[in-house]
Amino acid sequence: MIPRYTRPAMAEIFEADNRFKIWLEIETLAAEKMAEMGTVPKSVPKSLREKGKFDIARIDEIEKEVKHDVIAFLTSVAEYVGEDSRYVHQGMTSSDVIDTAFSVQLTQAADILLKDLDDVLAALKKRALEHKGTLTIGRSHGIHAEPTTFGFKLAGHYAAFKRAKERLKNARAEIAVCSISGAVGTYATVSPEIQKYVGSKLGLRPEDVSTQVIPRDRHAMFFATLGVIASSIENLAIEIRHLQRTEVREAEEFFSPGQKGSSAMPHKRNPILTENLTGLARVVRASVVPALENVALWHERDISHSSVERIMAPDACIALDFALARLANVIEKLLVYPDTMMDNLEKMGGLVFSQKVLLALTQAGIAREDAYRIVQRNAMQVWESRGQKKLIDLLKQDAEVIAKIAAKDLEKIFQYEDYIAAVGDIIEAVVA
Repeated sequence: MIPRYTRPAMAEIFEADNRFKIWLEIETLAAEKMAEMGTVPKSVPKSLREKGKFDIARIDEIEKEVKHDVIAFLTSVAEYVGEDSRYVHQGMTSSDVIDTAFSVQLTQAADILLKDLDDVLAALKKRALEHKGTLTIGRSHGIHAEPTTFGFKLAGHYAAFKRAKERLKNARAEIAVCSISGAVGTYATVSPEIQKYVGSKLGLRPEDVSTQVIPRDRHAMFFATLGVIASSIENLAIEIRHLQRTEVREAEEFFSPGQKGSSAMPHKRNPILTENLTGLARVVRASVVPALENVALWHERDISHSSVERIMAPDACIALDFALARLANVIEKLLVYPDTMMDNLEKMGGLVFSQKVLLALTQAGIAREDAYRIVQRNAMQVWESRGQKKLIDLLKQDAEVIAKIAAKDLEKIFQYEDYIAAVGDIIEAVVA
């Protein structure tokens, strides 16, 4: 990822220095268990702990010749360790190191993303409770439907991100596996006890059957989970973008002093942050299909997945980390306009009460189809007048309506309280 959308802590996970440090730790832990089992001299893990180092420039130089990154790494380490280096990597294969390290990196990334989700949840909880009674219009197909509250809108997104957190916890658990099983994964040259020991030290559990590589369905689930989280980000971002439209203006991104919205039009206040989040969500989701395609490898292994993961893993994790942090900030600072929400709610002359009138007519003894026809013919007059005519006034003049519902009872129907009577309890339960 470019620096513009990169936060340091996540980026460091995928830097060469961190990767090689994990590789060295894996080799050292394996040597510790091998020494305990008598497979290698006890001096080997001691040498690795005391003298084990690597030089990234030297690794790059060696790799240019040998065309193999793990061999280049081991050669660089050997130049520091000396004679004991001949026992390093005993019975192991490159994928033992690469895949186990990748599991460590992805769990490290998941831990950051889980913290990011906590920040988003905290921001949504605060604003949902703040606006649990703030009336606004609910829309379906972009058209006025019935009243809701702004807090209820946010509570729905809170629930989505709560589900996202559970999915990510499960995805982290699925990828937290260790594979040190040798060529084609049969443990012919390395004891299963090595894998168990290394995994326990790294917070990983042994892979069931590695076939030399960790099965990529685990990774596919991990990146698919990131993709779903990205879609939840976009879902909320699009809601904010719609609410910020000039014709709506019920909420908008914070506009800081000195900020400029357009190089040409000084009046502009654009939803640039949520537009950016929509774009970042596309980047994260772009990793999902390649991750799914990585599941299908030849026989016990090939490396068709390798180049894909070197690109998509950092990009997806870094982009999602940035997006979640940005989203939390947007929600925390979101400007909300309750007065505009009420103006918009009342803009269409009471059409939002049409279902309540329909139900009242059916309860008064009119067949549903007839009741629908009666309410719709009055509602269309209000619609075509763009709210200049009021639904309640037309209904009071409709003989079929008045024959069943008294004017004073119609007045009781046109109240907002019924729509939000349960909303507060739902919000409280969701964010509890």
